[in-house]
Amino acid sequence: MERDIRKNPGLLKLELYCLGMRLDRSCNLAEDASPILRIRGGLGSGLEVKLPGDLYINIPVEESFAKKSPYILKKENGQYVIYKDEVRVTPIKLLPEPRFYNQRTSSGRLMKRIGAMQGTYIGIYPTRVCGFWEMKKNCRFCSVGLNLGEYEEKEKSVADVLEVVRAARKELDITFVHFNTGYYYPEENYLDELIPYIKAVKKETGLLIGVQTPPDKDRKKYDLLKKLGVNHVSFCIELYNPQRFAQVCPGKAEYIGQERYLETIAYCSRLFGKGRVAGEIVAGLEQAEDSISAIEHFAEVGAVSTVCVFRPTVGTPLEDYPPPQVEEMIPIFRRMYEICLEKGIPAGVAPNVHVSLVLLPDEGVYFLDNPEKYKWGIFKMKMLHHLFNMYFRSRLAFKHG
Repeated sequence: MERDIRKNPGLLKLELYCLGMRLDRSCNLAEDASPILRIRGGLGSGLEVKLPGDLYINIPVEESFAKKSPYILKKENGQYVIYKDEVRVTPIKLLPEPRFYNQRTSSGRLMKRIGAMQGTYIGIYPTRVCGFWEMKKNCRFCSVGLNLGEYEEKEKSVADVLEVVRAARKELDITFVHFNTGYYYPEENYLDELIPYIKAVKKETGLLIGVQTPPDKDRKKYDLLKKLGVNHVSFCIELYNPQRFAQVCPGKAEYIGQERYLETIAYCSRLFGKGRVAGEIVAGLEQAEDSISAIEHFAEVGAVSTVCVFRPTVGTPLEDYPPPQVEEMIPIFRRMYEICLEKGIPAGVAPNVHVSLVLLPDEGVYFLDNPEKYKWGIFKMKMLHHLFNMYFRSRLAFKHG
C-alpha cells in the first residue's frame, strides 16, 4: 500500500481518526465550517471535512488526545490546509453548515436538533434515550445520553422528521436516511417506534433508508421492514471478544448477549441479501485479531462490516483511554475490503453515500497490498455502483414526475 499520506487519502483519513487534529489561530470555524455537534454515540463530535479522493471525515478536534496531534489545520490565503509535523500535507474543504440547520419545522423546532448530516447522508435518532443509560449500564464509550436533550430533541415527531428530510433532500440532494435507536427495557419495542417514521419517509420521498437498532427478539419484524422498503439494516455488536464485550458494553451483555446479535445478522443477511446488512464494531478496544475475526464472521453470512475507530469522547467513562495506533488499524481496514471482494459482497454500491464517521468497506481499497490481485472484483463493484445509481435516479425522477 502507498505509505505517503499526501498520495493516500485513505491512510490520511485513518491517521486523522487515530491522532485527531489541532486548530491554528488562523482558522475561522464559526464562519467557514459546519458546527461541531455531539450526535449519536459521540463519533460525530468533530469537524466535518472533505478530503482528497472524495473522502468525508469527522475529525476529532475537541478530545484531549487531539491537542497533542502532529496534525494542525491552518487557513492560508482563504484556503484550509492540513500540516503534519509542520510539513504541508494537503488542502481540504471544510463542509459548511447546511442552510436547513437553522430553519424551523412547522412545530417551531430547529431542524439541526432533529437530524444531522454525517457526510452526505442524514442521521436521525427519533425516539427516547437508550435504556442502558437509564439503568447506568450504557456502553462505556457512548455519549448518546449526554447528547439527547442537550444537542438534540429528546423525541421527534414524524412530521418534524419528514420536514427535515425534505429540506436536506432539496438543499443537498441526499439519497440516504439513517434511523438509529437504543435499547428499551423491558418492552424492546424500538422497531415498532421506528415504523411510522420509515413509512412516512419512504412513501413521501422514495429515498434509501437504513435502520440501526438492537436485535429484536421477534425476527419477523425484519420481514416487515423489508416489505416497507428498508434498504439496509445494521447492528452495533461493538466488540467480538466476549470478555471485552461484557466489560465495555455491560447492558448489551446482560440484556441482549452476543449470540442474539450474531443470529440476527445472519437472519437478516439471508432475508435482505448480500451487502445489505452490516455488523458494526469498534476497533481499538479489543485486539486487532478479534476485530478481524468479527469481519470474517460477518462475511461468512454475507454481511459487510462497519468499523468505527474508537474515539475517547469527552464526558464518557473512556474519555482518557488512548485511541488506537494507526499501524494496528491498517490490517483491520485492509481485511474489511479484501473479504468483500473474495466473497462477492457488494460494497460502495449505494449512490451518493459518503460517510464521515467511519471508513467505509470500499474505502479499504487504500490499504490493499496487491490491488492488481483484486482488479476484477473492484471493477465489478464500480459497475454495480454505476448501474444502481442509474436505477435509483430514474425511480426518483418517476416518483416525483
